[in-house]
Amino acid sequence: MKKVLITGFDPFGGEAINPALEAVKNLKDEIAGAKVIKVEIPTVFRKSLEELEKSIIEHNPDIVICIGQAGGRFDITPERVAINMDDARIKDNEGNQPLDLPIFEDGENAYFSNLPIKAMVKEIQEGGIPASVSNTAGTFVCNHIMYGLLYMIDKKFNNVKGGFIHVPFIPSQVVDKKNAPSMSLENLTKGLECAIKAAVENDSDIKAVGGTIC
Repeated sequence: MKKVLITGFDPFGGEAINPALEAVKNLKDEIAGAKVIKVEIPTVFRKSLEELEKSIIEHNPDIVICIGQAGGRFDITPERVAINMDDARIKDNEGNQPLDLPIFEDGENAYFSNLPIKAMVKEIQEGGIPASVSNTAGTFVCNHIMYGLLYMIDKKFNNVKGGFIHVPFIPSQVVDKKNAPSMSLENLTKGLECAIKAAVENDSDIKAVGGTIC
């Protein structure tokens, strides 16, 4: 049986809840015949990578997908690429705010997800939930953990497939945020289950339109 490690960040930036973590908690324990292992990760530079590596060593997963909140996005967005740069607009949950610093000095300028991201988008959309490929994971802890995961895969865990998915706010978070998009926790959970199913069932990605003009 394949094992899929799914991580979700704790709340940050003044929010009382993180939809990524709540959706991860709600996931089924088995999807597409694969065991799903759920782990909470702190929204903290470096410490998030330490916790992730511990979990990979402990559980020896075939697939690792990290989930994070992207307030302002309308849909579920598997990320294509992570860059070797920390440039925090706000402080993390322990007060760290690295600016213009490489994540790993010996890492590549960028790493691309080796998940079947277009197949994942297609599966989510076929489940009736908005989704698209994203080409920027930002420069906060979400990009940090995606880059760190792919760095670990490159350096240590060569047989693992891994990447990152951003999810929107849930409705309770946007009550006081004028015109901010949101998605129900039920749909977030369903969308992530569709993404996991596609990751388990597709050894390689599909050819499909997923780029952007700007």
